[in-house]
Amino acid sequence: VQLVESGGGLVQPGGSLRLSCAASGFTFSSYVMRWYRQAPGKERELVAAISSAGGSTNYADSVKGRFTISRDNAKNTVYLQMNSLKPEDTAVYYCNVVVRVNHWGQGTQVTVSS
Repeated sequence: VQLVESGGGLVQPGGSLRLSCAASGFTFSSYVMRWYRQAPGKERELVAAISSAGGSTNYADSVKGRFTISRDNAKNTVYLQMNSLKPEDTAVYYCNVVVRVNHWGQGTQVTVSS
C-alpha cells in the first residue's frame, strides 16, 4: 500500500487549497478513505471520510461546510477541497486507509497565515 499526498502550501486566511492523495497497492475502489491532520503539539484528528463508492461522507464538526472530500476511483485518488481556511486549520494533513492495518502517507503541510 502506498499513499502519496500533494497540494499543501501556504495560504492566507479565507483562501482555498485542494489536497490530493494518490493511492496504489490495493483495490482502491473497495475501501473507505480518510483524511487526518495533526497540528504541532496536538493529537492526530480525523478530518473527513468517504465511502468506497463515494456516496457517503463524514466530516469533523470543525470543518463542516468548508471542506469537501471526494474521490475518483478511476484515478485511484482521493481529494480534500478546503475553502474558507482558518489559521487553526494549519497542520500536516495525512491520507489514510485501513487495509488489514492502518496505512498513512507522508503528509503534506498546510499553513494558513497572513
